[in-house]
Amino acid sequence: MNFNYRPVLSGERTDSLAIAMRAVLRIATIPYGIIVGRRNRGFDAGLDINRVEAPVISVGNLTTGGTGKTPVVCYLAKWFREHDVRVAIVSRGYGRGARDENDEALELHARLPDVPHLQDPDRVAAATLATEEFESQLILLDDAFQHRRLHRDLDIVVVDATCPFGFGHLLPRGLLREPKSSLARAGVVLISRTSSVTPETITTITSEIRQHNAACPIVLSDHQPRCLLEFPDTELAIDLLQGERVVLVSAIGNPSAFAASVASCGAVVVAQRQLVDHDPYAPETVAALRDYIQSLGDTIDSVVCTHKDLVKLETDRLGGRPLRAVVIDLVVVAGEEALEQALEQVRVAIRSDEE
Repeated sequence: MNFNYRPVLSGERTDSLAIAMRAVLRIATIPYGIIVGRRNRGFDAGLDINRVEAPVISVGNLTTGGTGKTPVVCYLAKWFREHDVRVAIVSRGYGRGARDENDEALELHARLPDVPHLQDPDRVAAATLATEEFESQLILLDDAFQHRRLHRDLDIVVVDATCPFGFGHLLPRGLLREPKSSLARAGVVLISRTSSVTPETITTITSEIRQHNAACPIVLSDHQPRCLLEFPDTELAIDLLQGERVVLVSAIGNPSAFAASVASCGAVVVAQRQLVDHDPYAPETVAALRDYIQSLGDTIDSVVCTHKDLVKLETDRLGGRPLRAVVIDLVVVAGEEALEQALEQVRVAIRSDEE
């Protein structure tokens, strides 16, 4: 349904067209790299950095696409709420279109109903509003490692173990938003989806991180399917996927990782429909999906999507088949003590400010 660029960027495709595309894209990284370098040098010099009346924790990444930040944001928000800290989430709101909120905000509202989420391209203004109007004691800045206009007290960088460094190139030849050397700014690096790769791969990723940041804690985590969600809010046992023949529908940055998560639950993935990240699911798109699912006939039992997709599709059936989302939680598998120490330092600073 959409062009799959990953085989081109990764080098998996070796045909002449893919080789030519990579050559052109490599040239285009030169001006991009110059702009990124100039911008970072300005911020490194302290230019145009703003503070708000609350500590700020940024959750971001080096690459475009889905590294699994939303479960990380949920984990952090719940941790601070359990420690009686008033939290607000601030994000740019990419892909909102005519909506007031994008898919990530809708998902976060469903999972964190007591945490306000403000979306504004001017995240300094949004964070200021959160502290002044909502009296928030902590700002969680979502997808903001590159958004350096707002001072942050802790930078958490999420590295997806299944595609850690964007095929090794800056945009548009690869998926890197900025060079790997920018990891030097990280206060914590959290490697996600570690169960999807080998221990040797984790060792290689860790060694690469250490080349650029020798001191920060490195936390290993996994994305664990917790349950199935049927619209609007019915939770079903994840075991229902065992042996289920499914078609996957998703509009996310890393559909292959989603497919691996569903397969790990015992489902038989018969087919997939991958839309571009943050696709709004226009009526004509949904109609085409219905037709496609109906064409699969009795070869499938149900349709499975992500939580981000379900909040936009707003239905419990698609193409005559049950539609369910897999709800993913973050599980820390190594480095939890170091992560909590970093979070505790922020919490202590909040308590000191209140006194």
